[in-house]
Amino acid sequence: MTTIGEVFLVDDEAEIRQACRQTFELEGYAIRTFKSADEVLTEISPDWLGVVISDVRMPGMDGLELLRRIKELAPELPVIILTGHGDVPMALEAIRLGAYDFLEKPAPPEYLIDVARRALDARRLCLENRNLKQQLETSFDLESRILGNSPGIKQLRQTVASLATIDVDVLLLGETGVGKELTARSMHECGARRAGAFVALNCGAIPANLVESELFGHERGAFTSAMNRRIGKIEQAQGGTLFLDEVESMPLDIQVKLLRALQERVVERVGSNKSIAVDYRVIAASKIGLREAVRSGAFREDLFYRLNVARVAIPPLRERTEDIMLLLRHFMGIMSERFHRAIPEISPETMSKLQQYYWPGNVRELRNVAQQLVLGLPLDLSAAHLSDDGDDSPRLFDKAAPLDDLMEQYEKQVIEEALARNEGKIEKTAQYLGIPRKRLYLRMQKYGLQK
Repeated sequence: MTTIGEVFLVDDEAEIRQACRQTFELEGYAIRTFKSADEVLTEISPDWLGVVISDVRMPGMDGLELLRRIKELAPELPVIILTGHGDVPMALEAIRLGAYDFLEKPAPPEYLIDVARRALDARRLCLENRNLKQQLETSFDLESRILGNSPGIKQLRQTVASLATIDVDVLLLGETGVGKELTARSMHECGARRAGAFVALNCGAIPANLVESELFGHERGAFTSAMNRRIGKIEQAQGGTLFLDEVESMPLDIQVKLLRALQERVVERVGSNKSIAVDYRVIAASKIGLREAVRSGAFREDLFYRLNVARVAIPPLRERTEDIMLLLRHFMGIMSERFHRAIPEISPETMSKLQQYYWPGNVRELRNVAQQLVLGLPLDLSAAHLSDDGDDSPRLFDKAAPLDDLMEQYEKQVIEEALARNEGKIEKTAQYLGIPRKRLYLRMQKYGLQK
């Protein structure tokens, strides 16, 4: 028989505990026995799938007081009361306090099993209904946060709704501008930690020598400019969520310390040897596949596996073209209110151009386009992804060519455009493209490109 929940038995008599353990284990139930009410209370939680069976007369806290305490911790948890005394007033008091049932010892084994089975079925149904209600509320809320009707976005909302109610660390993967922080914030605000803080840290935007202090904090005098104590981002996320964006940019020496903080949920401020326990959830995000970063030696393998518990891929805008006009109208509405301008009509030519555009900047670039349209400015679309003659299709496909040649031509154009946008700066261009700097150098050499 499949185990369908857990049974906690509380009785001060060793013989009763042993007999009940054998009875339940023979029927395939997981059972734990306790000799006092105080011992079992520390094991009770509001979401526990199980049932408590307790004797009434015990040294210290009796069964009725245990029932009262359990109902304070988990009001819907079934509690079955056993007594060796046929005491009708006591039975009535137990039922009044919320006992699931009241049995007189010695209860026939088959009857005790049947009552426990029914109690577990009721408990499971209660938890399933509660989880379903939470998921429905989360799903409804997510539709107003993560917009779109494409299959990829519907799947993303479903995944976020599931992970929001599970306290597990998450790794988000997606190109620049796809909405990784929006996804992380939605997961936080629709989950059990929404009462806590959402603390974001862009690992790629902080100088390498300051990352440790930003994450872990520092004590006064820890280094020359440390005039006062500083609380780090991890401590700020106590009871909430820490969002680490561009985690692939984190220096290797800091990755070692982050791994310990994730494994043990403790931090040590710079300049201190005191460990501070912190209760937080981590959502990390990366523009590149971290496996590639591990292979190149830029990212620690052990940290990758620690973060890669629940991985969520966010689709780029070019893979969800049916969402473009929905998102555009949404952003135009926001810009219209911000700048007190009417929402303009979009010409069929412009709509066609936007639908066929490659969107290297994804949703962030689309938001900029919405602002340009509302303000009546010329559209600033990447030249590498539009033809020169006004045709909406990319010029790469104007003539037949082998696929490999087309891919190389396209890659060269993208790199040229990225270099131009970032003023020829290699580090910024590599970050913009979401690739390691070494890989960018190799591609530039391959295509004969200069800074």
